[in-house]
Amino acid sequence: MSSATKIAGQESAPESPGDAATATTPRQRAPGSLESLADEIKQTLGEAWLPRYYRERILPLRTRAHQVQTAATVKPEQVSVQHTLLGVELKIGRRRIACPDLATARYLATFARAGCSEVAVPYDISRISLLADELESGWQRMLLLVEHLAAARGKAYRTRLRNSLIADARAEITSAGAGAAVPQFNQNTKQRRRGV
Repeated sequence: MSSATKIAGQESAPESPGDAATATTPRQRAPGSLESLADEIKQTLGEAWLPRYYRERILPLRTRAHQVQTAATVKPEQVSVQHTLLGVELKIGRRRIACPDLATARYLATFARAGCSEVAVPYDISRISLLADELESGWQRMLLLVEHLAAARGKAYRTRLRNSLIADARAEITSAGAGAAVPQFNQNTKQRRRGV
């Protein structure tokens, strides 16, 4: 087979240099490029891709906006959940944020690793634990896919790929918004219809 083999359902660049200018458009990406590998990871994750899960599963719930107060320069390794005598704390770099419970700390830690400064937190605390599990699972799957799909590349390439995915996730979550600062409540307290 020639060098113009099919890779992931797309043909690679043609062999003659004259056809190279017409072969790729701005929307198409080279099969081995960083962007195409990042897109492949996003497609593989599907609903587990953090911004998609955030838009489809978290934002439709009744939520409140919460500021994580983190800078985008904090590395994901600098985010940890700590158990202290005063309760559970989320440590982001040198800052510590007191959290009401472990589930909320885990939930916020995932977004802090992505560098998000403001996120929506579900008002119903019984749902936070399940959401935190799904978010952490999606985060770990993303990191494992980076290591698996870019195993033949160097460590610097894998780091660039991971940072690119984190930046994309941060931008998409920020554009989705954090919702209202106070959740909306149904004020309808009528128990019976009038005129019955």
